[in-house]
Parts: sequence; structure tokens; C-alpha cells
Amino acid sequence: MVIASLLIKRTITSNSRVFTLSRHSSLKLHSTLPLQLSLSTHEPIQPLTKSQLKNLVLNHYTHGNFINLVQNVVASPPVLFTACHNLAAPSPLGSVPDRFSLEALAQELRENRFDLAACCVTLTPSTKNGSSLVLPNLKLKVVVEAIRMVLEIVYDERFVTFCYGGRVGMGRHTAIRYLKSSVENPSWWFTVRFKRHKFEHFHVEKLCSFVEQKVNDVVLIDLIKRLFECKALVIELGGDCLGRGFPQECGLCSILLNVYFDGFDKEIQEMRLRKNRENRGLDPNLIASGLDSDVFYKPVKLYAVRYLDEILVVTSGSKMLAMELRTGVVKGLELGLGLRVDKVSTAIHSAASEKIEFLGMELQVVPPSVLRPPMSEKAIRARKKYLRQKEVRALELRNARARNRRKLGLKIFGHVYKKIKQGEGFKFDYSIENEVREIFRSWADEVVQEFLGNVDECQEWHRSLSAGDFLQLRHIRNQLPPDLVDAYDKFQEQVDKHLNPVKARKAIEEEERRIKEEEEEKYARGTVEDLTRLCLKVEAPLILIRKAVKLVGFTNHMGRPRPIEFLVALEDADIIKWYAGIARRWLDFFCCCHNFKTVKTIVTYHVRFSCILTLAEKHESTKREVIKHFTKDLKVYDVNGNHEVHFPTEREVKMMGDRNLSDPKPVDGALSLAIVRLASNEPPSPCIAHFCDKTTTVFYRVHLLQNSLNVNPLEKEKWVQGMGAIHECLNRKCLPLCTDHVGDFLPLLYTTNLSEMDPLNMVINLIGCRLCSTLCSFLLLDLVSDTSAANLGVMLPAQS
Repeated sequence: MVIASLLIKRTITSNSRVFTLSRHSSLKLHSTLPLQLSLSTHEPIQPLTKSQLKNLVLNHYTHGNFINLVQNVVASPPVLFTACHNLAAPSPLGSVPDRFSLEALAQELRENRFDLAACCVTLTPSTKNGSSLVLPNLKLKVVVEAIRMVLEIVYDERFVTFCYGGRVGMGRHTAIRYLKSSVENPSWWFTVRFKRHKFEHFHVEKLCSFVEQKVNDVVLIDLIKRLFECKALVIELGGDCLGRGFPQECGLCSILLNVYFDGFDKEIQEMRLRKNRENRGLDPNLIASGLDSDVFYKPVKLYAVRYLDEILVVTSGSKMLAMELRTGVVKGLELGLGLRVDKVSTAIHSAASEKIEFLGMELQVVPPSVLRPPMSEKAIRARKKYLRQKEVRALELRNARARNRRKLGLKIFGHVYKKIKQGEGFKFDYSIENEVREIFRSWADEVVQEFLGNVDECQEWHRSLSAGDFLQLRHIRNQLPPDLVDAYDKFQEQVDKHLNPVKARKAIEEEERRIKEEEEEKYARGTVEDLTRLCLKVEAPLILIRKAVKLVGFTNHMGRPRPIEFLVALEDADIIKWYAGIARRWLDFFCCCHNFKTVKTIVTYHVRFSCILTLAEKHESTKREVIKHFTKDLKVYDVNGNHEVHFPTEREVKMMGDRNLSDPKPVDGALSLAIVRLASNEPPSPCIAHFCDKTTTVFYRVHLLQNSLNVNPLEKEKWVQGMGAIHECLNRKCLPLCTDHVGDFLPLLYTTNLSEMDPLNMVINLIGCRLCSTLCSFLLLDLVSDTSAANLGVMLPAQS
């Protein structure tokens, strides 16, 4: 912490010079950090908090630009250790990693001697027509994570409000919440679709020029360019890989893509502000008179949402305005950013009659009554029946209390009478009169309150005590003593005060009248809203979900659950975790949809019973026997005999709703990936988890869905539209995992209980940290290829 505090207080000098980028140059890059930084062994280094990192970055902000961030911020051991801590999540990193020296890495970054190409490894494709995949090792991933943290501090607060993706608290559900709560009366909308293409040299140069506008750091620009040259950083637009946590996605993709689109976003924001100023420029008196005369004012508004490379533009104006917006957006993307827009797919649609797909969900414009429908006659009758049953149960409970009180009172009086009759009296060491008096007072208060709450009984008693009394006659009152007459008058006043039902009946009638008026007003307001207001309804694409369910093999051609044979080689707990990961991802991703109930049915019925049938197939038993053993909630037991529930229970699924605003990853990765434990006699290999040196490992083999089905994800007819796929180079690769990380990695992969990092991003982390050229010979051998199947076989069920 001493070094961290010193680094935060350090500032850059103002007489910086321009240096060459060649590592063979004799010039030395300027840095405010000391040339030799030794970490004290007595005070271990601690990861920086977000505020400390922000202060460290802002200390190098001069004249509107950030100066030499790589040398002064990224190349500091506390920042690099913070990056290591983020990569090791969710497992805590207690000490400085010994895999490589943070001091040496910081020195290389400060002197611009970091060899980026040596930290990458190329994986060959598994098919002839496939493309290779470049993965970074752990050292490069630490540098990339450190750069990402710094760029997040620089740019996050400068992005526009409708820029989502790759930002904390600005995920898919946040964008959907904004659309549902803000968009009103849309008339036309369109989504921008890109042709499938990657960032080329022109785009990289333009991206670097955008970064240079805010960050004056030649080393950072050089690192970004070299990442693109080595293909360790690939940005592909028009595909289905961005923001899904796939291994082929670099940690800098999201932040750099937001930087690239920042100028375009600000142009859209300026158009929105201009339209709002035009709306405010209208005559307020005209608007007020329009409201008084039942003329509803609908201002022309412009809405926009961008999630990485997905762009949605909505307007409540005319079609001509929508066409102008589309022309301006396409022109800005093609001419300003040099991107290839699919003009055929970027078509204007009528919001009133056509659905549109965005963020993997379907958007539709509906009246408010569709989102909040009134209760049907059947529901009203059911509610009234429930209220009557509730009143009956309350009455039975009151009668039971009264009966018990009467029995207890009779027992007390019987006991008192018996003692008095025997003449022995009561012998107590303490007095209980006060306790008994309090008990009877509470009973009496409850009885009186219940009696006064019944209008009919009060009316009957009031009639009995006040009607036809001869003491009301004047000649009778004159013959009686004044004290008796006064006492009678006071008694009648109390009777009228407490038992007269007129006021109570008037209050009840007034309450009923008020409730009826509120219902009529609510109905009228709802009718007017249905005629004058349109809202946004978000739905899950059920056709695509059913196609994905059928593609994976959860159901047969008749739509009924079926077992998946290739999962039989897994352990029981791993089978349940695989299904649980898919189920939880679907539930988390579509929890904000209007038809979430149907998604629950798919998870509860198709996915759950497919898991049950797979377990029955493995153990050669029936479905009833599996349910009897694992229960419907699919409970498993650990080594200590404690039961664990990975699959969401039926009660949990029933209670789920729109409860979070996180950025859930789509189900694509968990749906298209499975790993199988292997039996191996190979020499021990180090665990591929981050910063783990244990050699007692078990090999797991990666199976990809597209390779198992022999389907090209680019073929829309055979593949699910909008569903991404993991890179084919990872098919049939082996992952050595130690006993500690088997329990961490597999639940993360299957159950997806992560805060920020996607489990599938763990694949790139776990593979990349060991795939340097010296270790590639035994870690990424195709140990499970057809030629080596004799040495390394798949674990079969116990009976095998």
C-alpha cells in the first residue's frame, strides 16, 4: 500500500519529449516512475480500489489530455496486480503471482520492450475450411486487463447515456428497462445491420486517431496496433460474437468499440437534443388550450439505443423524418466510420404493425391494457370467492377464540367457587389480580370492538334501548327526580354516540361510493390511454428458442423431452450442472420479457425432463426411479453427504420475475459447449487455472455443438438465427484442471453464477495462460484425437 500511495501522489512533469517507438532505438521513453522498483517482502502489495485507480489516472490529466498512461499507470506493479486480481476472480489472489515477475513486466512496459507477439499462440482449425485462432497467454492478458481498466476510467463517464455494453451497470436489461419506461407512441423504427466484416487497417488507424484525441500516449497506440496485427484483438461487426463472453473475444473489444462509435453516438445525441428544443419552442398556451379542449399533444421524439454493434432508432414522427434519420445514420456509419452497412436489412418498419428484433428479443408496440390487462370475469369471481373464504376462516377463528375464552372462564370460576365452598380460601405467595384484570380487559376490548364493528347488531341494540321508552314523555319526566332524568339523558347520549348506526352506515356508503368512483375513473383513464398512448412490449423469441431446443436435442420431432446421449459420459452432478447452466441462463436472460411464463414452461418441462431422461439413460433405469432418487428438483449429494441443488427448483422458477438489471450473457455458449472427463495415463500437467501451479490434474475434453452436428453456424437455415458459436479451434481440446479448480470451474461453466466475467471467458483465460510456445507441445496436443484414443479414453459409466 505504500507503493500504491506513492504512485497516486506522483504527477507527470510538463517537459515531456517525443520518443521513437522502436525497442532498438537508443532513446529512452520518459516515465515518472523510478527505474528500479523493488517490492517489499514485509508489506505485501494489495489491489487498488476503483477510487485509488481513478485518482492515479486523473493525476496524469493535463490540458485536456491524459499523458503517458502506459508508462505511468499501466506499468506500475499495483495496477498490474489489480489486473491479476480481476483475472483470478472469483477466486481471491492472496499474494503476488510467481508465474512471472511484475517488476520485470512493468520495466518492459516502461521501456517499450514488451514482446507482444511472443505472448500469443495460434491454434489451427479443426476443419479444412476453418480459420485459425490467436490466444494470448496469461502475461498478455494481465496487460490487456490493465489497459482496459485504465481506458474505462478515461472514457466511461464521457460516453453518451444510450451507449450500453462493456460498461458497469449498463447491460442488456438496463437498455430494455430504458426502452420500456421511456419510449411512448412510437410510429417508425429501424435497426442498423452490418455486413459481416472485421476491423481492417483503415479502421484500426481511425480507432487510434479517436484514442489520440483524449489520450496522448504513443506506447498505448503502438500496443493497440500490435494487438490487431497479431490478431490477438479482433473486432468483427455483423456477427454474433460480441458481448457474449466467447473465447475469441478480447477483453478490449467492448471498450474500444464504444470509443470507435463515440463520435457517432454524440451526433445522434445532438439530433435528439435538437428535437427536444424544437418541442420546447412551441407555445405553452397553445398546448394548455389543447389539453383543456381534449386535444392530446404528442411531441415528436427521437430515441436511440446502441449495444456494442447493435443499434436501434425509434421516432414518434412521420415516415419522412424516419427516412431522413436512416439516411443520416447510414451515411455517418459508412462515410464517417468506414463500416459496411447492410442496407437491405436496415429497413424502416411501422411500429404500430410490425415487430422488430433487438438484443435477442422481440419488440412490439401495444396499448397499455395489453401490458397491464384488466381482470377477467373468471378472475374476478375467483378473487371474490377467495375473499369470502378468507372471511369465513377469520370468523371461524374468532368463534374458536370466543369458545376457548368461555371454557377458560368457566374453569376459573369453577375453581374459585370450589375453593370458596371448601372455606379454605386462596393461598398464593403473590397477587395475580392485576394479571387477571389485564387479561379480561384485553378480551373485553376485543369483544367490544367486534360488536361495534357490526352495524346490524348495533342498530338492533339501539332500537331496543331508545325506541318506545316512556321516560321520553314530558309529563313523566316532570314527576321524576332530576338526578334520574339527567342520568337517563346521559345514558341516551352514550347510546346514540356508540350504537347509532346512521353515521357508520353513511361512512360505509361513502366508502363504497368512493371505491366505485375510483373504479369508473380508472376504467375511463385506461380507455383513454388505450386510444391515445402506445407502449413497448418486450417478448422472448419463442420460435428461435424452440428451434434451439430441438437443435441441441432436448426434444424429439414431436416436441417431447428426450435424452442427450453424448452427456452420458459425464458424472451425474456434471450432467445436472450442464442442464442447470442452460436453464439459469435462459431464465436470467429473458426475465424482463412479457412472455416469461412460456420460457419458464420450457425450462421446467423440456430442459428438466430431458435431464431426468439423460440420467435414466445413463443408469439404465426408468424416469420414475430417477425422480425418486434425485427428486424433481434434481438434488445431488457432495462428499460430505450434504445435498446440493444446481438446477432451479419448480418453486424458484415460479417465483422468478424481472428482478435484476445486470448484463446477463446469452445462452449460446453454455448451449453449444460440453466438456467430458477423460481417463489418462499421461504425465502430470500443471493446472490451467489462473495462477495455479498444482500438477494433480484431470483432463477434460471440449465438445462443440456445431462440430458434433456438422453444422456451419453461418448457415441460417440449419443454425438458429442470432445464436453465436464458440470458435471451432477449441473443439476436442483438453483442459487439465486440479482438484481445487474442478469444483470452481465446472460450476462456473455450467451454472454461470458470475458477477462480471462470463464462464466461457474462463475458457480463454484457462487455455491462454499456458499456451506459450514452450508448453504447447503437451498442453494443446490433440490427446483425444483418433490416433491417440488408445492412450486417452473417455470415462464411461460405472458399469463400463
